[in-house]
Amino acid sequence: MNSNKKVACPLDCYDACQGENIDGNIKGSNENITNKKLCVNFASLLKEDNLKSAKYKNEDISLEKALDILEEKLKSTEAEKSIYYNGSGNLGLMQSAPKNFFTQYGSALTKGSLCDGGGGAGIEASRGAVINPSIDKLLDADVIIVWGRNFSVTSSHLYNQVKDKTFITIDPITTPIAKKSELHMKVNPKTDYELALFLTRLAFMNRAEDEEFLEEYTEGSDWFFDIAKNRPLVSYEATTGVSLDEAYKLFDMVEGKSVAIMLGLGVQKYLEGSQITRCIDGFAAYMGYHNPNTAGGLWYLSDSGYGYDKQFAIKGKNKKIAVPEVDFGNYELSFIQGANPVVSAPNTQAVIDGLKKSFVVFFGTTYNDTCEYADLIIPSCSFLSKKDVRLSYGNRHKSLSYIQKDKEEGTISEYELASYLIEKFDYQALCSEDEAFEYYKDKEVEYPTLETFEFIEDIEVEPLYKDKTEDNFYLITAKSKSSLNSQFKIDNNVYLHESTGYSNGDIVKISSKYGEAQFTVSLSNDIKESCAFFFAGNKNTNYLTPNKEDEDSNSAMFQEVLINIELS
Repeated sequence: MNSNKKVACPLDCYDACQGENIDGNIKGSNENITNKKLCVNFASLLKEDNLKSAKYKNEDISLEKALDILEEKLKSTEAEKSIYYNGSGNLGLMQSAPKNFFTQYGSALTKGSLCDGGGGAGIEASRGAVINPSIDKLLDADVIIVWGRNFSVTSSHLYNQVKDKTFITIDPITTPIAKKSELHMKVNPKTDYELALFLTRLAFMNRAEDEEFLEEYTEGSDWFFDIAKNRPLVSYEATTGVSLDEAYKLFDMVEGKSVAIMLGLGVQKYLEGSQITRCIDGFAAYMGYHNPNTAGGLWYLSDSGYGYDKQFAIKGKNKKIAVPEVDFGNYELSFIQGANPVVSAPNTQAVIDGLKKSFVVFFGTTYNDTCEYADLIIPSCSFLSKKDVRLSYGNRHKSLSYIQKDKEEGTISEYELASYLIEKFDYQALCSEDEAFEYYKDKEVEYPTLETFEFIEDIEVEPLYKDKTEDNFYLITAKSKSSLNSQFKIDNNVYLHESTGYSNGDIVKISSKYGEAQFTVSLSNDIKESCAFFFAGNKNTNYLTPNKEDEDSNSAMFQEVLINIELS
């Protein structure tokens, strides 16, 4: 066992914090942004009850027997009738080793994202790569605009470094960061692109645009402004729900200031998510916030692997399925690694129906909802029992994990499982585990600065408000402080504004054209009157969401839906 005491948090969070083993207890490291304090999610992870035994048909079996069953099943299944489905339960780079085997085996693989794909496509289209500015440019900013992001919850470590700055929040929900903001613009769902155009037009009218930046660094700013000016201001007020007075207050607050925009996932959970994100990024460029020579900028979910060669990647001709459209029923064998699609994927009923038709192998550290439909469960060893490297998609920090304790008997690491299967099938071997780890540990990446920003030229977004009636609600989700996706303390309520006429504790049936489910009502005036709010990880929310891909990135669009509510 290595004497190094560093431990990287493997969770699907922006910050990628670093822990340290002090006398057998994991404490927050003083390195990077962790600043000696563990966040709630890392602390919860350390208390998780991990799987300790393999299971077959709900009966405990030995790891050796489980591996024999897996090998036999793989050898008796036509490769193209299998699918490898990998989640984000552990974001360590060493977790990708099993994909190497399934690529060589010939399984179907997934493409796209359940999280950030549309927004990433929009950022890449404008800037050329999904890369965030240096965190120093955030720390040096005067004003932070939090747009569709629950910043103080999802980036608690980073927030603590900037909590004394001036905040503006743009969000239909009164989030914790909205309550700390000097201005909260309660934009209507799926109108963020219209608000970006609204603000761009006002910027031109008030000569607030950065002409020097536009001249030197951008292409197509005239196109973008032409789109913005095609509607009267009162039209923007009516659709976005943001008043002209609020918009002018924003400009008063940012005048002469360096501005950072923390852009969240909420704005792009729609069919045209990439276009919506491009419009917001375009407003930031119009104001000159992308200037590489000044503080500020716009941060989204960046490409954490930028500049790194994937050490276990191998080329294949595998069929790839858009992840929101995966139908497990199309495959004789479904291998699910570190994922909980029964809760996290759209259209829960379709997921369950498909799993019931497939031989399901679950490989992960903890028992989750998807395990209820698994024929074979293989326990992965704890993140404390394997070396790993975690890159951040919220900043440019790199966190390292060294082995802190022996793995539990009956568990196996991702690298070990992949190596075992590759040997059994006589495939091309992986590079050594140490070699991969040392590469990721030692690699230094040079990040490019912005050279050219290309504005979106045409916008074709179909607003949800065109189809909304007085009886419909917008479906909105966000992360909770006490949970992470489908992990830890899950809140299965629906949150409604008190003006809806429902009462606390009411049992309601909520339906969409994709499905229905029952929820318990919790009233909160933090919720916009037209919205029904659900915390991420709610076990019933995705009975209501579409298992269809967005227009540009093969990704999910959870909020592209209107719902109806009635007493059950």
